[in-house]
Amino acid sequence: MTGTAASRAVETQPAQAHEALRAIEATSRETLAGLRRTLVALRQADGGPAAAQRSSLAPSPGLADIERLAAATADAGVRVEVRRSGEERPVPADIGLSAYRIVQEALTNVVRHADTGHCRVAIGFEREELCVEVVDDGPGAAAGAPAGHGFGIVGMRERVGLLRGHLSAGPRPGGGFRVAARLPLPAPVAAAVEGR
Repeated sequence: MTGTAASRAVETQPAQAHEALRAIEATSRETLAGLRRTLVALRQADGGPAAAQRSSLAPSPGLADIERLAAATADAGVRVEVRRSGEERPVPADIGLSAYRIVQEALTNVVRHADTGHCRVAIGFEREELCVEVVDDGPGAAAGAPAGHGFGIVGMRERVGLLRGHLSAGPRPGGGFRVAARLPLPAPVAAAVEGR
């Protein structure tokens, strides 16, 4: 629809023009979200061409792999309790990968810095967000110190920021450390149009 045709439609068929503009807005929003997710995927493909080629042959880890990550952490001496809440549903692969990497980095920090034998991972499906939380009860704030390798907390913030989410990380009042991320989930275009 050209600018002139759109102007005429607004004047002669305002209801239909308004509905078309809503659909365009919802589609544009989803397209921008997809581009942001692509940037996250590109940001996560570190390690050079050989690593990128290897990773293209294997599926990226996601929410289904959290229990496997918890088992590996238990092998390193920290028992991980995984809790899931809300109505589980498929999420875009890049959001699942980001959630996995946040949990992975947080658990790495618990193993390296928390001086504790257990921690908790919570995955919550809310209406518009995926919530990820890693909490330990270690003796001090050192548990949240960025890891020497990988992204650390700075990298977690970058991942979450690219997805327009929110991350909080810091010591807990009673001891231990908490990392919590809220990642917006894209709404289907039809639902976004109907919801307006």
